[in-house]
Order: sequence, then structure tokens, then C-alpha cells
Amino acid sequence: MRSSLQLLAAVSKGQPSKLRKPTVSLEQFIQRQRVLGLWREIMRALYKVPPSSTRDELRSYARHEFERNRNVTDLHHIRYLISTGKTEFDTMKRYIDEQIAS
Repeated sequence: MRSSLQLLAAVSKGQPSKLRKPTVSLEQFIQRQRVLGLWREIMRALYKVPPSSTRDELRSYARHEFERNRNVTDLHHIRYLISTGKTEFDTMKRYIDEQIAS
């Protein structure tokens, strides 16, 4: 039994854990939460639109924009993207409200 524990310890020393994710700074964590919050807000607004091709197009556009900027790591650029995303969302929300009112 002791030799199997030594073998396990030797194997685990040489390879980093696949479960451990790299730590992020507080600022990165905060920006990530803001991005996720914006995504959730957009999805909630889209559910108010009756199922149609417009709804599908808006969801597709939002997803494409988030996916396109997924690997951005510069905090200043992330802040800029969140700001422009909120502006675009406000415009989209006005459009959604008009569609619901019609």
C-alpha cells in the first residue's frame, strides 16, 4: 500500500492538475461578472419578444458579439466593450419595447 502512495505522489508531482484554474485578479473577476450580467440582461429582454425570426436574429447577433470578443484580456478594452455593449443593448431594448407595443 505504501508503494502505491509513493507512486501516486511521484506522478502527481510531475504534472500540474487539470482541475486547477489559473487565478484571476479582483479586477478581472469584477469585469467578468459585469459581462455575465450584461449577457443575462440581454437574454431576459429577448424572452419578452414573441418567438419569431427577429428574436432569433437578435439572439444570434448578441451571441456572435460575445463569442467574437471572448478571448480579450486587456481590462481597458473589456471595459470599452461592456460600455458599447450596454449602449447597443439600450438601443435594442427600445426596439424590443416598440415591437411589444405594436
